[in-house]
Amino acid sequence: MKKKISAIVTAAVIALSATACGKSETKDEKVVRIAYLPITHSLAVLEEADELEAKEGVKVELVKYGSWNELTDALNSNRVDGASVLMELAMKSKQEGIGIKAVALGHHDGNVIVVKNDIESAEDLKGKNIAIPHRQSSHNILINDALAKAGLTVEDVNITELAPTEMPSALASGQIDAYCVAEPFGAMGVSIGAGKVLYRSDELWEDSICCGLVLTDKFINERPEDAKNFVDSYKAAGAELTKEKAKETAKKYLSQSDEVLDMSLEWISYDDLEITEEAYDALVEKVKSYGLSEEPPAYSDFVKNDL
Repeated sequence: MKKKISAIVTAAVIALSATACGKSETKDEKVVRIAYLPITHSLAVLEEADELEAKEGVKVELVKYGSWNELTDALNSNRVDGASVLMELAMKSKQEGIGIKAVALGHHDGNVIVVKNDIESAEDLKGKNIAIPHRQSSHNILINDALAKAGLTVEDVNITELAPTEMPSALASGQIDAYCVAEPFGAMGVSIGAGKVLYRSDELWEDSICCGLVLTDKFINERPEDAKNFVDSYKAAGAELTKEKAKETAKKYLSQSDEVLDMSLEWISYDDLEITEEAYDALVEKVKSYGLSEEPPAYSDFVKNDL
């Protein structure tokens, strides 16, 4: 009798386990895991998260990271299905053989070079300490562009990589003299009175590319319909991100004051997020010119607009 009861219990446990596994697999198939950093450049992804589930039944699981290195490691190892990431970092991963595609821009413009209040021009940057978040970044390119306007190069300054959250306080303490980084950290430096804006990105590099939406080849190939719905919904969310709506989304996900967000959102827009070949080729030329990469991926190999 005991053996019979035991057999029944065992069978029931196996049946329940199988049912639970089946439910888990079905649920997971409708989840898109997207990595992001808590910055204004990621707002299109953050805005889309709730909308896609309501429209298509596909849940976006937002996975927050504290650094670009952590985020790209998750992307490159397929722990997430995609990411809002620095385009130059994604290009480097693609160059190294990682299976990813850039499917949309993250935003337009939205970067500034912040300097100490006594710096009046790019010429004054000579010999100064300048922070960027990562060598593989549009921020590095923008610093190079600013220096070039003054007849200088990075050899004339001291470039250091610093965590974005540390830059405003580093400027205030005199540890650095200038920085360029994703928002809202530029606006934070201005807001606390530590510095001022020397250049906006659109003043140095028209139609500049910074962050982009990248998906893994695995996700695109295994779930093409979800990938298409995700990208379509993402672009639509970007088109609907007015300054007012962007601020609402930012207040939900970023711990920043109204003053910082209002300032930061004046420098950025999210409409028309398709990656054009012309804009990408301009990025490639700058990446080569400033020594970020000798052989960045070609547009046809890396950018996918036809999901």
